[in-house]
Amino acid sequence: MTDLDPRRGLGAGLGAYVLWGLLPLYFTVLAPAGPAEVVAHRALWSLVFCAAVLTVTRTWRELVVVLRSPRTLGLLALAAVLLATNWLVFVLGVQTDRVVDASLGYFVNPLVTVTLAVTVLHERLRRAQVVALSFGALAVVVLAVGYGQVPWIALVLAASFGLYGLIKNRGVRGVAAAPGLAAETLVLAPLALAFLLVLHAQGHGTFLGHGWGHAALLALSGVLTSVPLLLFNAAARVLPLTVVGLLQYVTPVMHFVIGVALLGERMPPARWAGFALVWVALTVLTVDGLRAGRGARRVGAGAVARPGSGPGRGPGDGGELSAPDAAGRPPRRP
Repeated sequence: MTDLDPRRGLGAGLGAYVLWGLLPLYFTVLAPAGPAEVVAHRALWSLVFCAAVLTVTRTWRELVVVLRSPRTLGLLALAAVLLATNWLVFVLGVQTDRVVDASLGYFVNPLVTVTLAVTVLHERLRRAQVVALSFGALAVVVLAVGYGQVPWIALVLAASFGLYGLIKNRGVRGVAAAPGLAAETLVLAPLALAFLLVLHAQGHGTFLGHGWGHAALLALSGVLTSVPLLLFNAAARVLPLTVVGLLQYVTPVMHFVIGVALLGERMPPARWAGFALVWVALTVLTVDGLRAGRGARRVGAGAVARPGSGPGRGPGDGGELSAPDAAGRPPRRP
């Protein structure tokens, strides 16, 4: 997919998050199919759709390059397992009337990303990030006490998607969306196909026994999986990171509204209190990220304007600043 201008990029990004936000309504109409069957079809039909995209865009060679790299293929295989776990738990949440729990998982995801930056990438937290994580941890405690159990659906969704994002961002950053998803679904396809064959042999499969409409809806899962990802990939190429970061809240807000307003899920006081704490944490995290981004840009502009910072000055002689780190902190002197 070619690069868009920023205005169309914003539309593409918003479209991706809105489509992801509507998924609970889609999965509710697949109710005759259980979560595992839905995920198996999602993997197979996504592979079919990706194959069509690779054919139209003539990018099969990019997939071949991925498959010939043991390291890249191994990382994408791990990403595929995390993605399948995320899909399975999300569909389970929708089909067991816990869409609000699923929305909590994606609200918590930015906090998980910050935690991974510290534990895996060994980055240092700013004070505001510590405050945000503290509010997030308190929210989990409040929700656990209110529920009488740990909100495991939310935590598994946040952890699996956070780890998936870490692999895609740091491990296989150079792999484009369509070849990457094609490789991931190619890893899942043999298991998905075997599961569906066994399921139908036992008489429990729903693809052929509930009419053409149901079969078409299951096949549509490939489109509804791949299209938002391709839209997001196109948007991320042209939009500022701060805009992408703000757009990510569209999906969990839609899930929350669908769960409460359309599906009638209960919101007892403990659940409201837990969500309020999460929203406070996200507000602190977002404001801090915006400030850090502005600070990094100001320092970067100052570095360009400083005399003696041209190409003739080498590293370590005081003539340049190091680049901003992954957490968005301002550059530091080497």
